[in-house]
Formats: sequence, C-alpha cells, structure tokens
Amino acid sequence: GMLSGSLSLISDALHNFSDGIAIIISYLALRLSRRPANRQYTFGLKRAQVLAAIINSGVLLAVCVYLLREAVDKLLHPQPVEGGLMLLVATFGLAANLVGTWLLHRGAKHNLNIRSAYLHLLSDAVSSVAVIIGAIAIKLFGLTWIDPVLSILIAIYVGWESWKIIQSALDVLMLKVPGNITLEELEIKLKEVPGVCDAPHIHLWQVDDRDIHFEAHIAVDDALLSATAPLAGQIE
Repeated sequence: GMLSGSLSLISDALHNFSDGIAIIISYLALRLSRRPANRQYTFGLKRAQVLAAIINSGVLLAVCVYLLREAVDKLLHPQPVEGGLMLLVATFGLAANLVGTWLLHRGAKHNLNIRSAYLHLLSDAVSSVAVIIGAIAIKLFGLTWIDPVLSILIAIYVGWESWKIIQSALDVLMLKVPGNITLEELEIKLKEVPGVCDAPHIHLWQVDDRDIHFEAHIAVDDALLSATAPLAGQIE
C-alpha cells in the first residue's frame, strides 16, 4: 500500500491485520466458553465470546475512524497511485479473504463471536473487490480520486456492520430480553396454563447469544405442594 501510494490498499492491509488478531481472540474466547461451570463462575465462561465480539468490532470501528480521516486528507491533497501494484496485491488479498470467509460462514449464523471474526473477513473481501475496481479505474483512466472515495465507502460499510454487532453484544451483557420474545405474550401464555393465577415476577435474559434463561414467580390456585410439580413441568 505504501509502495503504490494507495490508501484503499493500506485500508485493506489494516483490515487484514485486524483479521489475524480477531481470529486469535475469537479462538481463545471459543476455548474459554467451553470450560465447565465452577464455584467461581457458576454460568461457566460463556460470555468470553460476547466480550471477544465487542473487542473485535471495537477494533474495526477504530480502524474505520482512522481510514475516514486519512481518506478525507487524501481527497484534499491528492497523490499519485501505482495502479498495477495495487491491482496485483489486492487480487492476492481477495483470494485469501474469500477462503477465510467461506470457512467461517456456517458458524457465523449462530455465534456472535464467530460472526465478528466473519465480518472482519467478509469486509476485507468486499474492500479487496473495491480496491481491484479502483486499481483498474486508475490504470485505465487515471482516476486517482477513486482511491480515497473507495476507502470512505469501505469504512462506512464496515463501521455500520461493526456497530450492529456491538449493539447485539451489549444487549446480552445488559441482560436485555431476547428480541424474538415479548414478556407480554409470555405472561398471557403462562396464565393460560390451568392452575396458574398470576405470573408477577418474570426475568428473561441471555448468558451468551444462544443460551436463554428464564426465571419467574408463579401464583397458583390453592393446592397441595406435591400437585405443583406437574404444573412446573407444564410451565417449563
């Protein structure tokens, strides 16, 4: 990137570097989350993956802010760009990113931690394609201004996707009710169970992005204690 004078190639390089760090962090978090619960960590270390997602996405946001600043500076002070070298390096980068993206695609659907690492690689693949297009435009038409413009577009796209992951991870850390469940509907369903009078005290939270916990106080009709056992089974 420095040899060719291409900011978009440098942005690709920074993304790739952060990818390497992100995959290491994601892997360590995955290992930690599989450790069994103990007396100190009664839920285990499942939230290690949520923390990893925040760290990885936070790093990406910081990179995006840096790239936006550099891109604006380059628009104001244009510099020559070597399109041929830019095209060659970006093509190699694209090949590596496509392999990594393919490997993480399946796990990214159900795991916030892996999704953050997947986003690193996917955003790199997108930015590599943009850099290749930019390199061709510079090589054929001498449009050097396209380089910082591409950097701005890449930074906005990656920043937005990173922010969405951070929001999801923060919702888990702040014990927010999972988005696909409403407490009002849950209360109605509980009161429909024969023998249940009221459900005045409900808590619903996520330990990680897949493990949902439910806790409630249930007011029941007058009955023997032994009769509440099957009722608890129905509620569950």
